[in-house]
Amino acid sequence: MFISFEGGEGGGKSTQVRTLADRLRAAGHDVVTTREPGGSPGAEAIRDLLVNGEADRWSPITETLLMYASRRDHLERVIRPGLERGAVVLCDRFADSTRAYQGAAGGAPRGLIADLERDVLEGTLPELTLILDLPVEEGLKRAHGRGGAEARFEGKGQAFHERLRQAFAEIAAAEPERCVLINAAQPLDAVAADIWTAVSERLASGRVDGTNG
Repeated sequence: MFISFEGGEGGGKSTQVRTLADRLRAAGHDVVTTREPGGSPGAEAIRDLLVNGEADRWSPITETLLMYASRRDHLERVIRPGLERGAVVLCDRFADSTRAYQGAAGGAPRGLIADLERDVLEGTLPELTLILDLPVEEGLKRAHGRGGAEARFEGKGQAFHERLRQAFAEIAAAEPERCVLINAAQPLDAVAADIWTAVSERLASGRVDGTNG
């Protein structure tokens, strides 16, 4: 099964990917953890272009094209091979981030994003998407507090991040069978518990069994 983690800055996606991976492995599942942009050597090279530099380094359309170049290599080299061998693939961001960041918040044409999603992904989409939601000010405070050089998107301004949060909420509302909105303003343990509840529902129904893809 393919599970993606989405949301704005500072939501704790990377931490929760690791926590869920540990729990699934303890239950006997083969698990692949990965991220976007990046995840494969070629995609990581493109990541460096995307997450570093000035906030206005790229236009939304250029960002979208770079994201999908990265995503295609990631799919070919990491995600699809993991699914083909029967692993549960946990990805920190995927196509919903392009819809939200470059599309709804950035202004890239929806038609361009939809065409790339159709032609590049060729139907490889998450069966479950966990959207970690929290107020923008809190998320940016957390993101700034963690430091690090990869802060290009954090510098896009409050209005951008408010549009981003709204976009993820709309994605969750439009696809409730796939998406689960998680309150990421809670303590980490409570967030992890909510995530496990969402995943365990799939485990109980057989939708995550370590053998399907």
